[in-house]
Amino acid sequence: MGNELFSPNLITAITLGMALAFEPTEDNTMRRPPRAREEPLLTNDLIWHIVLVSFLFLCGVFDTYHYAIDQEYSVELARTIALNTLVVMEIFHLFFIRNIHGTSLTWKALRGTEVVWSVVIAVTAAQFAITYLPQLQSVFAAAAIPFWDGVLIFGVGVALFTIIEVEKQVRLAYQRINTV
Repeated sequence: MGNELFSPNLITAITLGMALAFEPTEDNTMRRPPRAREEPLLTNDLIWHIVLVSFLFLCGVFDTYHYAIDQEYSVELARTIALNTLVVMEIFHLFFIRNIHGTSLTWKALRGTEVVWSVVIAVTAAQFAITYLPQLQSVFAAAAIPFWDGVLIFGVGVALFTIIEVEKQVRLAYQRINTV
């Protein structure tokens, strides 16, 4: 069980997090006033985002695991589905978090940088290797995911992105109304 939990942290947390270090700042960064000295680093909006995303990740991972168990899949396949769901959700969250003060639904935001796409491709390739290469399947106690379950996993990522992007746009619109 330890290897299945270690691999997403090893692969995704490091590589996806490092991709953000190479990102240019958002367009309006220099137009925003600086954070006041007494303002905490973790604002109420950021705490809300952490709680919301954590809850959505929890639901996505556990729901896909329980879906697999309900389908009478093996425990290895259920774990692999849960693991891949976690990684896909982290990738979609990366595309969201890059533009936390504006919309993530622009061509520029989707295009990103070469580093972001290189990291996404590397993480995806690593997950495919863990999921489909017999040598790595035995190391990570993984099983090959059927095609339609892969589509379901991708759909969970799309759902995560949609929910948090809609929430962000509503929150930003509310803030704009209250500052006028």
